[in-house]
Amino acid sequence: MMLTAVLLTGLLCGVIGQESQAITAEEKTKIRDQILEMFDHAYGSYMKYAYPADELMPLSCRGRVRGVEPDRGDIDDSLGKFSLTLIDTLDTLVVLNKLDEFEEAVKKTVRDVKFDNDVVVSVFETNIRVLGGLLGAHVMADLLRQRGERMQWYRDELLHMAKDLGHRLLPAFNTTSGLPYPRVNLRYGVLSPLSRTGTESDTCTACAGTMILEFAALSRLSGDSVFEEHARKALDVLWEKRQRGSDLVGTVINIHNGDWVRRDSGVGAGIDSYYEYLMKAYILLGDNVYLERFNTHYSAIMKYISQPPLLLNVHMHNPTVNVRSWMDSLQAFFPGLQVLRGDLKPAIETHEMLYQVTKQHKFLPEAFTTEFRVHWGQHPLRPEFAESTYFLYKATGDPYYLKVGQSIVEKLNTHARVPCGFAAVQDVRTGTHEDRMDSFFLAEMFKYLYLLFSEKSQLPFDIDDYIFTTEAHLLPVSLSTTQPSCQSNYTEPHPVHEEDMFTYSCPSAQTLFPNNPSFAKTIRDSYKYLTGVGRAYHASSIRGIELPLHDTGLEPMEFLKSMGISLSPLADMALGSRTSGTQDSHKGVYRVKLVAEVSQPEEEEVVPLIVQLISPPFLGRTVLTAGPAKFGMDLTKNEHGVKGSIVKSVPYSACSPIENAAELHGHIAIALRGDCMFAAKARRLQEAGAIAVIFIDHREGSSSEETPLFQMVGDGGSTEGITIPLVFLFSHEGAVLTAALEEHHNVDVLLLPKERELGKDKPEKLNIKFRLAKEGELEEGEGEGTTIQLLLQQETDAEGERGEAAPPGHCSSSAGGEEEPCPSEQKDPENTP
Repeated sequence: MMLTAVLLTGLLCGVIGQESQAITAEEKTKIRDQILEMFDHAYGSYMKYAYPADELMPLSCRGRVRGVEPDRGDIDDSLGKFSLTLIDTLDTLVVLNKLDEFEEAVKKTVRDVKFDNDVVVSVFETNIRVLGGLLGAHVMADLLRQRGERMQWYRDELLHMAKDLGHRLLPAFNTTSGLPYPRVNLRYGVLSPLSRTGTESDTCTACAGTMILEFAALSRLSGDSVFEEHARKALDVLWEKRQRGSDLVGTVINIHNGDWVRRDSGVGAGIDSYYEYLMKAYILLGDNVYLERFNTHYSAIMKYISQPPLLLNVHMHNPTVNVRSWMDSLQAFFPGLQVLRGDLKPAIETHEMLYQVTKQHKFLPEAFTTEFRVHWGQHPLRPEFAESTYFLYKATGDPYYLKVGQSIVEKLNTHARVPCGFAAVQDVRTGTHEDRMDSFFLAEMFKYLYLLFSEKSQLPFDIDDYIFTTEAHLLPVSLSTTQPSCQSNYTEPHPVHEEDMFTYSCPSAQTLFPNNPSFAKTIRDSYKYLTGVGRAYHASSIRGIELPLHDTGLEPMEFLKSMGISLSPLADMALGSRTSGTQDSHKGVYRVKLVAEVSQPEEEEVVPLIVQLISPPFLGRTVLTAGPAKFGMDLTKNEHGVKGSIVKSVPYSACSPIENAAELHGHIAIALRGDCMFAAKARRLQEAGAIAVIFIDHREGSSSEETPLFQMVGDGGSTEGITIPLVFLFSHEGAVLTAALEEHHNVDVLLLPKERELGKDKPEKLNIKFRLAKEGELEEGEGEGTTIQLLLQQETDAEGERGEAAPPGHCSSSAGGEEEPCPSEQKDPENTP
């Protein structure tokens, strides 16, 4: 980034006007009804077009059945042929007071859903979505049955199904460390000859550490302690393997020896719900061990990772070093967790930053840079931002968060709604859709939005009696007292740094906001124009800066310093001076000349590459646009590109040991995006002998025409050892390449920058000369002003062939016909016509 010193004349003003007035009860009712209608549209579309399939494809108006639709890599690990969306939605139906629909959906689940399926699924996703969905629905069904009004036929069928599923997940924990395998076959378990899983060596921290709520609830509701014991042991291993100097954990860990595979540490993807489950396990199970561990981690997070309003990944062993310049959208859950912790100020700051990003891009991009530009443009209708909005409103009672919720509702209706449901956004920059509506959209998004606009008296039960799982399923906090716990754990004494009033107690609104209802606003306003969206336009030659100066006792200069801006007043401009301008006549307006350093980030240029098919019958005529990587060989510095035959990697994801290394040796590998990082795939394929790698997007329907190219990034570790070239094809272009390989078996390709495409016609060069017109040459009226004529001519040599162009930087002179340097070109050689 270039640092530029600029002279800034500013007006430091008090807040002009107030935030929008509070939403009335009638408006809340109207929005709540709108949310119900949207839910009916989404859920009704799934039941009409997709059930009993796992998910709805809202653009195709049909169900997504695993093995029938094109493989999407790790995304499909959520699908297990168990009507995923229905189970994930069950307790949402109760929250939305759709009790008839809930009873009917439970009957369908009991009648139709089976788990004895020969399918490999994600242990993590199946736990939080399916096991959690069954348990949350069982709790709701039992509650309704006890009231005596409905569900009188129910005999704990959902709990029995949950126990069956739990036993099918248990084989994943059969490792020497106690950390679970990332995948399990629902019928054959792990390591069986028929299981097609068990070769994995790594799992993410969240994948191993997000089991305790569902497994402990299953143990305590069923009376079988084996589930809670296994989940607790996995947490013990993660705690033991934390970096003792920083108290941070990494992102990926080896399930056999407990070594960290990826040492970057943050609160987003790969780690997020591990921290969430430590705090919530204390709330649900009442065990101080979980609280002590959470508080230890939380102190480390606030010391190293939280850089308000940003949450940046750091190296777990050297936490003062940031390992990437972007944030992922899953971090949006963290302000909600901070509300549970009672740490409101950073929660408000980060949430406001996220809100400003949604204002700029309509939705949260899957990843965005620290300058709030798009890093990955997808938005699969994730609910984490709505979740934090709900928790902040519940904590503060500030109607501002109702306005935020209203904007979420409006954007979903405007930009994601399609005739058969709601479709994920493939790229927030273009607004294109993806044929995808994940189950969490119904399980979480509508639950949080409906609760945001509902009073407690309007709900069919007391929501404060329940804790939300990471998938927003409801588990009763009474489990800590009504059901026996598993054998207690020993946690060595570990001092919690910077203890406060909420270290060992629940936050209280009365303590948080003593006679200060504008508390949240005073924090938010510091970040109101963080991304530049919404800033008022000033036509005046003096740039006005609107700043929130509340009753904080801070002078304007000190307030700016608190925001990290250093300012120097100039001697010729005194504070408090007034002019005849109406703006300056307001009380509390100061006029001062300021010198500030402004950081102007440069747009990152993505140089397009190509994959050119050069073997018969293509002969260079098929050219596929590709994206580059930030690591590996730089093809722009390779004069002739890289040529070779293409071979598919086995496994296709290249996330476990390569099985066809002999076949890949000396060839260009094709690998599917997903399951693990690009760098991890590249290392394995390079070790297998591949001379280059072509990655193909696993997101169905993506193409270079509709989605901007991006640069593949590393995994936080060193990528210096990766020396082969790496290119990325979207799924449309990837399908062309794989179809060619299936049809012709032996396909040669050339990887090179697009500008050096083989066989591309080069533009002809024309000589451009200036000369001054002689007297009498101009047409009548042309000589009234200064006239320049351009003569374009193609020179020929003595034999009639096209000659070389004249040397640049010379013009023809009208005086003697000799060539001399053009005056304009002497001043600026880049302005050659």
